[in-house]
Amino acid sequence: MPEGHTLHRLADRHHRRFAGGVVRVSSPQGRFAADAARVDGQRLERAEAYGKHLLHHYESGLTVHVHLGLYGKFYDAELPMGEPVGQVRMRMAGSSGFGTDLRGPAACEILLPPEVDALTQRLGPDPLRPDAEPERAWRRITRSRRPIGALLMDQSVLAGVGNVYRAEVLFRHGISPYRPGVELGVDEWAALWDDLVELMPVGVATGRMHVVRPEHDHGEPSYAPDRPRTYVYRRPGAGCRVCASPVAHAVLDGRNLFWCPTCQPK
Repeated sequence: MPEGHTLHRLADRHHRRFAGGVVRVSSPQGRFAADAARVDGQRLERAEAYGKHLLHHYESGLTVHVHLGLYGKFYDAELPMGEPVGQVRMRMAGSSGFGTDLRGPAACEILLPPEVDALTQRLGPDPLRPDAEPERAWRRITRSRRPIGALLMDQSVLAGVGNVYRAEVLFRHGISPYRPGVELGVDEWAALWDDLVELMPVGVATGRMHVVRPEHDHGEPSYAPDRPRTYVYRRPGAGCRVCASPVAHAVLDGRNLFWCPTCQPK
């Protein structure tokens, strides 16, 4: 599932290409047709992201909310766009010569202002947003005996962090993913938050999650040819880039978990 930096990158692109102009919105697939008609021909005021949620705010006060889920993706094209390919949930055509097709999202819907507020209020702070309040997440973490590895993935605690950033930021700070949140120190939390605030904008700018420090960026290649190296993510059994111990793997709350038992002792 795309992590928060992907949604912020999309929001930046959509804001540059569509905001301030009239947008034609349709649903070739038909599933979003009625809602598309409600914003079709309106001016898009702004696009923004909150965690893993993309929000298009139109002049009427209506907002299109998109959650990509596991399979959702936008496909950009110059105008005029060709015939839709596949099941296009939403097509946007702007006044600047660009269009985009959305296929396979988990959610694509119209929200009213109170519904937008309800969505954002149930999310934790987003490290990529300037209005984020990290103490909100800290209050949840310090009262919980759930493992910190689970809490970091809980979008009501912290918005936008997914499996890669979860695994890598915990490794970078030597924290076991199984440590109960209540046992995390305030200085450790501050260091985790500051690291996410530094790392995630790199993902927005480049589209790639760079998490390995330069002095460790060598040896075994990444888990995929088009990805930067990681410390532990998707490296089960491989040698830790710092201590050479085998990277461990387990499943926590239904998601794959990776860590180094030596660098991140329980």
